[in-house]
Amino acid sequence: MWNPYLPLSSKKKRISTIIAILCVLLGWTLLSGLKVVGPDKLPSPWAVSAAFGQLAWGESVQKLTEERSLHDISLTIDKGAALEPDRCSEVCLPLYSSYELSKVDECEVDWSDKEHPEGILWCQTSAKVSQSLLAEATYWSVSRVFLATLFTLLIGLPIGILMGASTRINAYLSPLVDPLRSTPVVAVLPILVIWLGIGEVMKVAFLVLGAIVFLVPMVRDALQAVPQTYWISARDLGATQWEAVTRAVLPMAMPRIADAIIASVSIMWTYITVAEYVNAERGLGQLIQNAKRFSAMDQVFVGIIVIVALALITYQSMVWLKKKLYPWEAEL
Repeated sequence: MWNPYLPLSSKKKRISTIIAILCVLLGWTLLSGLKVVGPDKLPSPWAVSAAFGQLAWGESVQKLTEERSLHDISLTIDKGAALEPDRCSEVCLPLYSSYELSKVDECEVDWSDKEHPEGILWCQTSAKVSQSLLAEATYWSVSRVFLATLFTLLIGLPIGILMGASTRINAYLSPLVDPLRSTPVVAVLPILVIWLGIGEVMKVAFLVLGAIVFLVPMVRDALQAVPQTYWISARDLGATQWEAVTRAVLPMAMPRIADAIIASVSIMWTYITVAEYVNAERGLGQLIQNAKRFSAMDQVFVGIIVIVALALITYQSMVWLKKKLYPWEAEL
């Protein structure tokens, strides 16, 4: 029982995972079903499931606007003349061939465009459009985390390796890097908004900052944790100091560096909702914020569960990749 080195079979791990999930679902069902916690605070599992289906695939009314040159649609009308309202459906419906529409709300011909003196037909209508708000929000959140991961690795890995490879560089940068691990990154968000605005650059920069303050010192510590005997052995074989670091110390540190990368990417998922609270038109954080504003706790739970699921998938994928790249380390 109390043996941290006792291996468990894959079957036992799966059974333990299933039991843990069932226990959580059972406790959740009892708390919500017996009204121990009100639905305005803890929606039932079936309410969350219904909200998931609604967000995953639903219909919404959207304004659809189309513009075409009269020359392109072969519409003949006297220059400067107005289009009769009863002809709107006749001339505009072909532009919405991908939708099942029977009428068009508005239409007119614009003769003021100098690039198209032949006139431009403008049509607008409303239509029910099937869409997945959840898939769209997930796409934007995953894209931001992916971009932030690339920038974090490009910036953080070289700095961490240099600090771990040189005590002089480490002495210069440690007073700047080490205190950042204890700095509340959320408190820096207003500064990023002032410096970078409220667009995508700020959101990605916030995720990068939140992860890189942990990645750099962890990479440095990974190199410094490698026994000095590897460096000495490489030097005895004729390697230069830099070659001893890159060909002996760095390869031995790679498994721990991989752990640092996994931890840093996981941290990004904890910050994604904060990053997307500021003027985000799309994303899981924005979805949660809108649902909270309208007291739709079932949708809030859907957003949280999706973020947890994405974080878990990302974590398990990176752990699997690490085991494939460094199988010798996993067997130790």
